[in-house]
Amino acid sequence: MAKSSPYPIYAAITGPIVLLGFGSIGRGTLPLIERHFTFDKSRMVVIDPKDADRGLLDERGIRFVQQAVTRKNYEEILTPLLTEGGGEGFLVNLSVDTGSLDLMKLTRKLGAFYIDTVIEPWLGFYFDDKVSNAERTNYALRRAVRKEAAENPRGRTAVSCCGANPGMVSWFVKQALLDVASEVGVDFKEPAADERRRWAKLMKKAGVKGIHIAERDTQRAKEPKPLNTFWNTWSVEGFISEGMQPAELGWGTHETWLPKNAKLHKQDGAPAIFLEQPGAATRVRTWCPTPGPQHGFLVTHNEAISISDYFTVRDKQDEVTYRPTCHYAYHPNNDALVSIDELFGAAGRIQPTHHVLTESELVDGSDELGVLLYGHDKNAYWYGSQLTLAEARKLAPYQNATGLQVSSAVLAGMVWALENPESGIVEAEEMDFRRCLEIQKPYLGTVKGTFTDWNPLTDRPGLFKEDIDASDPWQFRNVLVHER
Repeated sequence: MAKSSPYPIYAAITGPIVLLGFGSIGRGTLPLIERHFTFDKSRMVVIDPKDADRGLLDERGIRFVQQAVTRKNYEEILTPLLTEGGGEGFLVNLSVDTGSLDLMKLTRKLGAFYIDTVIEPWLGFYFDDKVSNAERTNYALRRAVRKEAAENPRGRTAVSCCGANPGMVSWFVKQALLDVASEVGVDFKEPAADERRRWAKLMKKAGVKGIHIAERDTQRAKEPKPLNTFWNTWSVEGFISEGMQPAELGWGTHETWLPKNAKLHKQDGAPAIFLEQPGAATRVRTWCPTPGPQHGFLVTHNEAISISDYFTVRDKQDEVTYRPTCHYAYHPNNDALVSIDELFGAAGRIQPTHHVLTESELVDGSDELGVLLYGHDKNAYWYGSQLTLAEARKLAPYQNATGLQVSSAVLAGMVWALENPESGIVEAEEMDFRRCLEIQKPYLGTVKGTFTDWNPLTDRPGLFKEDIDASDPWQFRNVLVHER
């Protein structure tokens, strides 16, 4: 008799599984796929240009292809791997510098499922000085994917941007909104998963002005970071790339002030703006339950745009009557904080050595990642995951707390795709948040909500003259840390 699994089996994957990228998130996602799906291991393949962790695959008997997937070779490499032996294949894209949109188109053409954690462009995009900053934004990347989704609706499911953030945090927003609406006394019936307009109207009715994706990573390394290296608790290349993009945010209808270096997009009704400065050199005031007030980086992320867009209310003339401000407010762990300061202090020269801290190299700490819904009658409400390193070690192998928040969201997205196989190209906001969190919560440590009286005008030193708006604490004017 076969030994029963202590973990729920959510679905069968009948075709090949191609895991593209075997960095920190790829390593962490592999055991979750093994736990929660039935599949033919002989038809699984991992592709990565580096073979540092090939031993994990060899001991499992999983095929490894050491190669970079590029604009020139992706069809030639992936087509046979995703179709060999029949069934419905699944491309799990956890790599960098691979064109997500092109990979989505190919997998859907082949009848295979697709998921990624970010809209990745092909190599060279992030540092291309021949294109405008507007073209280097996540707004531009997302716009291309949404255009494809609109022109080719339904069909085989491809899940776009489904990691911790973007991804999980959009599911948190819906739960947080229900909590806030109940607390402020709104009379409502919970909208169905696909009722975007009702969700948007509920957020407007609840009085939410905006949302911070508020995160604090306190995981500490056992050894000090050496000079001229970049250490992080997740992809170094990913952090540097998004950190060097323009600071970017969903722009709400309550805002009355625009930064001098802010730029609007040419498209009418665009839900986002960007600043003519890098996100990892832009700081904002925010709040998380454990540290309380903190400064975070306004690093561009897809969810800042997709959340603002999803919760936009329009009138019969298609004019925007409500939209929440939304942006990331990220305080990385101390090693990453020192690393990014070192990078910008050297005029943007990227360190030659990149390293992702594994759970064995960390001593303690947690990743506190949630959403702060603010501006309503109860001021602000944080809802999210408080996952410690110690908990992550017990829950799953090969990853720290940050990684597990991402890989478990990939798991949830894969399950949802298999349960909704003809949904076309979707974002996290368009998925059933209850089902996704049901799958993910066992890996998230403490998941809770907390109201706070803090706002961006609270506890400021008052020693220097500041350009603030005292009439409305939740103006971006007050959130942005003005450098002098």
